[in-house]
Amino acid sequence: MGWKGLWSKASTAALDQAIGSRLRQGLDRLDFGKVDAAMSPAERDVARTKAALAYAAALARGAVDPTDLHEVYTIPANENNVAAGLAQALQQNRVAHFFAGLVPQDDDYWQLSKAYVAYSRQGAQAQAAKIADDDTIHPGDRDPRVIEVARQLAANGYLPEGAIPAANDGQPPQYGPALIEGVKRLQADYGIKTDGLVGGETLAVINTGPADKARALAVALERRRWLSRTPPATRIDVNAAAATLDYYRDGKLVDQRRVIVGQPGRETPPLRSPLYRLVANPTWTIPKSIPVSSATIRAKDMHKVNGYWVQPSGPQNALGLVKFDMENNQQIYLHDTSDRSLFDRTQRDLSHGCVRVQDALGFAGMIAKQEGVEGAWQKARQSGEQTFVDLPRPIPVRLLYRDVFVDGKGEIAFRTDPYGWNDEVAKKLGFGGGRSKKATAKDIDLGP
Repeated sequence: MGWKGLWSKASTAALDQAIGSRLRQGLDRLDFGKVDAAMSPAERDVARTKAALAYAAALARGAVDPTDLHEVYTIPANENNVAAGLAQALQQNRVAHFFAGLVPQDDDYWQLSKAYVAYSRQGAQAQAAKIADDDTIHPGDRDPRVIEVARQLAANGYLPEGAIPAANDGQPPQYGPALIEGVKRLQADYGIKTDGLVGGETLAVINTGPADKARALAVALERRRWLSRTPPATRIDVNAAAATLDYYRDGKLVDQRRVIVGQPGRETPPLRSPLYRLVANPTWTIPKSIPVSSATIRAKDMHKVNGYWVQPSGPQNALGLVKFDMENNQQIYLHDTSDRSLFDRTQRDLSHGCVRVQDALGFAGMIAKQEGVEGAWQKARQSGEQTFVDLPRPIPVRLLYRDVFVDGKGEIAFRTDPYGWNDEVAKKLGFGGGRSKKATAKDIDLGP
């Protein structure tokens, strides 16, 4: 008998079609191998198999390994034996079905995919010139850049076309009320301080064109592929890029609230960890990595235990009145705070890495009731002392990073990239140039 290859004409066509449509996955800048007509039949068969396995792995688990990018990354990867799946698909002549089943099937993924295709095609056209990042434009300033700022705001729906100002008697246009309100709306959408000032991070967002958005969407699609296709039905998802929390119960979104996450340099790490108990009236043992002044020690009534400064329970404790204990080696957890005014900020990358939860007491009460430990929780709260209340079943917590996502209105929302984590992913996906405007670290308080 003569040699017979693995790849039939139908299977080969299905492979070519799958790889040829990789624009939909944000993988169009990557090369998954070529089959040269000069190759022998056996060599072509091997080349097709290698290309199929490489593309299948990129769809199933992502083209980039997140553990190569982060010192800490403990979110479980999507499990899929692509080699076994491909072998079965070739035997059954179901190669197209095999590739189609590898990607996330949720509506959000495909909405991001459609947006990526659209922005990629727009980005291939001529790009508008970037507005110069000179001095910050303040309300009332006259600046020639105001016209371009207004045009960009109008193009993105933040300003009516008729509100674009013009130069007057040779003077540059004034940065007036209508533009200021448009800038503030843009700032709020992107999670930037809503001060109406045009400079730095705000100007970087205004300068964001279709190609920049396509780049961010490609990274968002890649991060989606890293995750399991079946997340825990009951879970807490924290989005560190947007500083928000989503609580799912039996597959349904039941609660959303603001959070405060780690500042640049002390980023909240991407990890999955079980929330296994509530702590009422927590004390706080301060890590050695957080410096404590003698004035703070006196003001916070701290005492030393085994070489560590400990802040006693109470409303002024940095952990607030409740801590959500999680099991991980990084000492990362959710907690309340003594300074609840910080939740009013649009930029909430302010902590030393842990996650502060808005109305943490209300959130803890909700969980305690749903988990059947409401009585024990109320008793613990009333004790006035640090008291532990174990949950009958741990609740998985995922600390994610999504600067592009589908919001509650079903629309794609763009946020800034506060940690600058998009750059390396984008580079590995074949995107050149472009750097994220990383947020500036801010020392706000002593808390974790």
